[in-house]
Amino acid sequence: QVQLVESGGGLVQAGGSLRLSCAASGRTFSRFAMGWFRQAPRNEREFVAGISDSGATIYYADSVKGRFTISRGNAKNTVYLQMNSLKPEDTAVYYCAATPGVGVPTRPTEYAYWGQGTQVTVSS
Repeated sequence: QVQLVESGGGLVQAGGSLRLSCAASGRTFSRFAMGWFRQAPRNEREFVAGISDSGATIYYADSVKGRFTISRGNAKNTVYLQMNSLKPEDTAVYYCAATPGVGVPTRPTEYAYWGQGTQVTVSS
C-alpha cells in the first residue's frame, strides 16, 4: 500500500512559478513509476508528466514541455513538479500518482495509487 500526499499548490499570476511536491509512504518508493496528472472543471483527467522508478525515463505532455520539470528524490520518497511560465490554462487540480513496474505510464487507468490533489490557480 502506498499513500501519496501532494502539497505546494496555490494562486499565482500568469508567468509565475510553483513547485508541487508529493510525499509517498512505504519503503518501496524507488520501485514505483510516478506521474502528475491534472483535471480542470468539466475536463477529463490528463497526463502532465511522468518519471520512471530510476528516474532515467521522463515524459511530458506537449502542453507543458519546456515549462514543467518532474524530478524525484528516492531518498526522501518525494516526487516534484516544478512549474514555470504558468498560464491560465494550467489551472486545475493536480494529482500525484504511483504505480509499480517499469516504464512511464501516461493513462490514469495505469496508475494504482493516487493522492488527494492540490489546487493550482493561475490568474491572467
